Amino acid sequence: VQLQASGGGVVQAGGSLRLSCAASGNIFKINVMGWYRQAPGKERELVAEITSGGTITYSDSVKDRFTISRDDAKTTVYLQMNSLKPEDTAVYYCRADKIYYNPNHYLLYSWGQGTQVTVSS
Repeated sequence: VQLQASGGGVVQAGGSLRLSCAASGNIFKINVMGWYRQAPGKERELVAEITSGGTITYSDSVKDRFTISRDDAKTTVYLQMNSLKPEDTAVYYCRADKIYYNPNHYLLYSWGQGTQVTVSS
C-alpha cells in the first residue's frame, strides 16, 4: 500500500490550499484516514482524521479553518485549509489506519511522504 500526498506549496497568510492523499495497492477498505504535520523542531501532531463512518476529529488549532473529507471510491483523503496562518507552516503527512486487504486481514497503518506547506506573513 502506498500513500501519495500532493497539494502543498507557498501561500500568504489568509490564503488557502487543498491537500490530497491517494492510497493505492490492494485495498478493500481503510478505517481511518488523516493528516498530521511536523514543524521544524517540533513533534509530529494530528491535524485531522476521518473514519470510514464519517466521524471527524480536528485539532483545536485548525478547527473552523480546515476541512477534512474522503472519497472512498478513489481511496483519497483531502484537507481543505483556509485562513492559513504562519504557524500552520509544516510538513504535512497523510496516514491511513487499518488498511484492509480483504474483510479479515489488514495492515495496521501506513504513512505517506510529506508535502511542505509554507505560509508567509
